[in-house]
Amino acid sequence: MKNIIIASTSTLYQGDYLDYLLPTLESHFYKADTILFIPYARPSGITHDQYTDKVSIAFKKINKQVKGIHQYSDPKEAINQAQGIFIGGGNTFLLVKELYKENIVTSIINKVNGGTPYLGCSAGSNICGLTMETTNDMPITYPPTFKTFGFVPFNINPHYLDPLANSTHMGETRETRINEFHTINTQPVIGLREGSWLEVKGSEIILKGELNARIFQQNQPAKEIPPLSNLNDLK
Repeated sequence: MKNIIIASTSTLYQGDYLDYLLPTLESHFYKADTILFIPYARPSGITHDQYTDKVSIAFKKINKQVKGIHQYSDPKEAINQAQGIFIGGGNTFLLVKELYKENIVTSIINKVNGGTPYLGCSAGSNICGLTMETTNDMPITYPPTFKTFGFVPFNINPHYLDPLANSTHMGETRETRINEFHTINTQPVIGLREGSWLEVKGSEIILKGELNARIFQQNQPAKEIPPLSNLNDLK
């Protein structure tokens, strides 16, 4: 049974890294002593070691150890033995390229579909959808495909932003970009605002946090859904 948290962000407002999610993560990873961290997205270009150290500090607050997948000689075996998996934010193009380069996409899918708890934030949440094509990131490198994990039957837009009131120029809004996506693609998209996350338990998908999410479907007006909404039928 799938056991997944798909979070828009890792840092909320003025809190430290993952602070706002820690009570949820303590329950989510309650059976795990060690979390396997996949640091391939490298936010701001930090190294795998630097990123893993940052994550370790956060998880230490809930008495969990963290080990980066780059510290293992066999990434596939690291996944197979993992008690819990976390993929953090950064650049989604780089992340997906590295996942395919290491040939571990199928291993992660099988492991998570088998019930190992998974946490994704930002780029790590974007790849939980059918494709990464609704990322906000700059294409700094080229992955072999945009196809991602497909843990949920739709696409995700983390860090979803509403237009600013009274702004004279914002360029393209997120809604405009997602509408452009839907001129070619049919799968729904959920815009996750900061501080929101999806909780996936088996086939049940629930919106968590304090804010609404925005749902986009091809040839339909966008709509708002409140916290605790069930997204099982969004496909």
